[in-house]
Amino acid sequence: MAEGRCYSPLPIAAVEQLPVPDALPVRFADIEAAATRIAGHAVRTPLLESPQLNALTGGRILIKPECLQRTGSFKFRGAWNRISQIDPATTPGGVVAYSSGNHAQGVAAAAAMRGLKALIVMPADTPAIKQANTRGYGAEVVTYDRASQSREEIAGRIARERGAIIVPPFDDPHIIAGQGTVGLELAEDAARLGASLDAVLVPCSGGGLVGGIATAVKSRMPKASIHSVEPAGFDDLARSLAAGKRLANDRTTGSICDALLSPTPGEITFAINSKLLAPGLAVSDGEAGAAMAYAFDRLKLVAEPGGAVALAAILSGKVDVRGRTVAVIISGGNVDRALYARILIENPSLP
Repeated sequence: MAEGRCYSPLPIAAVEQLPVPDALPVRFADIEAAATRIAGHAVRTPLLESPQLNALTGGRILIKPECLQRTGSFKFRGAWNRISQIDPATTPGGVVAYSSGNHAQGVAAAAAMRGLKALIVMPADTPAIKQANTRGYGAEVVTYDRASQSREEIAGRIARERGAIIVPPFDDPHIIAGQGTVGLELAEDAARLGASLDAVLVPCSGGGLVGGIATAVKSRMPKASIHSVEPAGFDDLARSLAAGKRLANDRTTGSICDALLSPTPGEITFAINSKLLAPGLAVSDGEAGAAMAYAFDRLKLVAEPGGAVALAAILSGKVDVRGRTVAVIISGGNVDRALYARILIENPSLP
């Protein structure tokens, strides 16, 4: 398992950010429009609070469980926002997407609801449950070797052959706006609880979810700091933010967090995230697994490895939350039974 570099706890108060600039690729108004489109189709997931977690961390921790979202992850939001704007009558070739699994399921479900054909290019090592669910929504699946083949090239060729529209996993303004509805709901529900957010921790791959959330939350709560959380060894966004330019990971495999192994930040997402995000965080596979077990034992939530990394950052002390109000996104819950059982066994039940 990949182990993380050493991080001292990040003091939230030291990374306060400026309000959202108007010139970014996705605006708050785009997220509001996306919220209107997904209403009645996507689930408005709750905002949960655990007294035990608060006592353990010394902060007020608010959990946004997108593992309860339609298709088991936040990805349905962006997929529906994009696909709902496609006219099936003018797109007989349907849609093509490339995904490690959660975007695949979101696209497949949204396409089926719109009467569109869908083909998804997926890594051959994608967890079986994600491949099975994608096919279950009616999509055709084509697999590839993520270590030696380009998913973008494969998807582009198939889309040209079929006359289909590509629905990318993150580097698209409509996708980002759809994911930003997580942040809009978060800000609204936190305000209803009388909570002013000091920070939000978000699992990150290509940066669409964290960019959308940052745009929404900082439009409502500009003093909140937004942190990406990635698997150790695959923290391309954290390193890119520190360097001020897009950097790539050295490898594309080697972590149980299969949903978070994008090789490099997207162009559009980095244009947003480089302006809005606080320093990024990274957690080891072991820390992600421990967070999955904690979510099962204490929160009664099923989190996949990538979906649990933000919670892992809290539990492992990567960020200092004492006396702060911090939101944590659990981004997905699509995990194979065998892996889930092994992780629970490896992490003993809490007293």
